[in-house]
Amino acid sequence: MPSHAPQSDRPAGRPRLTPPVADVRRAVRDAFARERMPEGSLVLVALSGGADSLALAAATAFEAPRAGLTAGAVVVDHGLQAGSAEVAERAAAAARGLGLGPVEVRRVRVDAAGGPEAAARTARYDALAAAAREHGAAAVLLGHTLDDQAETVLLGLARGAGAASLQGMPVRAERGGAVLLRPLLGIHRADTRQACLDAGLEPWDDPHNTDPAYARVRVRERVLPVLEAELGPGIADALARTAEQLREDEAALAHQIEEFIEEIVEPAEAGIAVSVAALDASPAAIRQRIVRLVAASEFGLHLSRAQTLDVARLVTDWHGQGPIELPQGVRVTRARGHLVFSTTGSTEILPHDH
Repeated sequence: MPSHAPQSDRPAGRPRLTPPVADVRRAVRDAFARERMPEGSLVLVALSGGADSLALAAATAFEAPRAGLTAGAVVVDHGLQAGSAEVAERAAAAARGLGLGPVEVRRVRVDAAGGPEAAARTARYDALAAAAREHGAAAVLLGHTLDDQAETVLLGLARGAGAASLQGMPVRAERGGAVLLRPLLGIHRADTRQACLDAGLEPWDDPHNTDPAYARVRVRERVLPVLEAELGPGIADALARTAEQLREDEAALAHQIEEFIEEIVEPAEAGIAVSVAALDASPAAIRQRIVRLVAASEFGLHLSRAQTLDVARLVTDWHGQGPIELPQGVRVTRARGHLVFSTTGSTEILPHDH
């Protein structure tokens, strides 16, 4: 990773330190402390020009030199609105005004596949990861707030996506070889806007953020206010706490399963075999998680709940049925006390259970 010289502090005329400004700065400072990046490392702020990312950019410009880091910004222009190029250039100019550098605008093409929100998100993350690789950045900082986390959890709950979705967005993730950090998941959206006002920064308000055609906007503008009105204040905080607790539980359980699975699997021709007895003795949640983990780790196959339960029935409801055919040519057969995951067409050397 290339070394970058730390930036100097901004000249006189800094904004006064108000509680919102201090809170955002503290969140960024804590993120740097957790990550322990080498001195001289570059961090990039994903900047849209909105209040969240602008407050993050200002805090990063202040905190990075004090952590021995240098900070730049990447503005992604999705080209989905008239005047998007001008909005992107204004955001880049704001970043330079804060003392960030390097600053660049990346224009992307948004594919229509998967819906506009998902497609834009994919294009944005791909662009950010590419920028991080090209600049040798240690991390990319994203401006998602506590309110964004609450919306994510509610959307996952409505879609019945399971515990993984209810964990919301992680504080730290990796994508395309880039480290993504979300320092503001404990900060409310109202505080990032106030931090911008206190710092004399003028955020851009994306019209998509108030367009009810998007499910996230409906959650933000309609669902959460109703929940607050009917159940009392603090719903967003409660949802964010739920996500954090589930993420902690997930990390602990994943660690235990990784150790357990080493004891109950063995190689099979063109695949892997898992002990039926061990699966049968495990709680349903553990059994199904192991099925999903084997499919994902060995074949890159992400099973739906229905597919997972079909496979699990080879353990829990065995009456001599044939193999389960899964996507991507993966087959699961019960044979000689094992569930054998293999690719279609492989020769099975273990006789079937009877």
